[in-house]
Amino acid sequence: MVLFKTLKRMLIIVGIPTLFAFLSYAVFRTDSLNGLFTIMSISFILLVPFGIGVITVYLSNIERIKSLSYRLMMPWVVIMVFFFITLFFGFEGWACWLMIMPVFFGAASLGGWLAGRARLRKHTNERLQISLLVLLPFLISPVERYIGEHPSIYKAYTYIDINADKVHIWNNATRVRGISSTEDKGWLTETLGFPRPIRAELNYNGVGGYRKAIFDKGLIFHEQVTDYTDQEFMRFTIKANPHEIPSTTMDEHVVIGGDYFDVIDGTYELEQLNRKTYRLHLYSHFKLTTTFNFYAGLWAGWIMKDIQNNILQVIKQRAEDI
Repeated sequence: MVLFKTLKRMLIIVGIPTLFAFLSYAVFRTDSLNGLFTIMSISFILLVPFGIGVITVYLSNIERIKSLSYRLMMPWVVIMVFFFITLFFGFEGWACWLMIMPVFFGAASLGGWLAGRARLRKHTNERLQISLLVLLPFLISPVERYIGEHPSIYKAYTYIDINADKVHIWNNATRVRGISSTEDKGWLTETLGFPRPIRAELNYNGVGGYRKAIFDKGLIFHEQVTDYTDQEFMRFTIKANPHEIPSTTMDEHVVIGGDYFDVIDGTYELEQLNRKTYRLHLYSHFKLTTTFNFYAGLWAGWIMKDIQNNILQVIKQRAEDI
């Protein structure tokens, strides 16, 4: 009997906030109500998990709430249940949840801590406080959408030192022959399930040249050379057409060239350090269009640097092996 009551209590503690998570997800996932609610918003990534934490702790036994670790960690159980269900049924991709997980955990812990604080202090208007906290994402989202998204441009800068002739370095940078899986060292992009680089083709060494960077899973960067000095400098615009990319290739919220993330240009610059060593610089500019660029920019920068460092190490290995 005691076991049955314990299981029933745990089902309530986990089940009700999980239901809240899915109801919130359904509201923010739809394009109804003139776009007042969207998953790519502070209201969803911060306030929904905050509400999950509030509900989880509010429904918990007062004796458990006295434990700080319980108030901070128990909401994580609900978050993980929510994540696994959405992944199992294919509602969201692994990459999206992995990037957003730290924020979800932190916000849920904050909600649990505040709810526990209210319960322990036994405020007379406790239920009203809890209700307002839970409703925050739905109250704030219209305000957030009214303020609007602010596109921001970021730079991802990388370089590598290569002991080889500049001709060999430049030839391997402008055109990259087929990259095998053993040469691919992009650990972050591989973890997130991003397409891996295959090869890069260039039809003409000079301004106006068309370069095509081909990745697996159907991702292609269409690049146009806009500035060129042989064996020294090459700048090119980058265009990824999201309609060319199969829907199964990338999560819709992180697809390159989509509504939220786009790559603008790239630049190779070869600098001589001494008689035998050259430094190959590779940098790019990318654009983010969200209401939480302060966080998305960190992940986008890491991803772009991982892609660039991966290409640079391939160029270095091939140039030095000649």
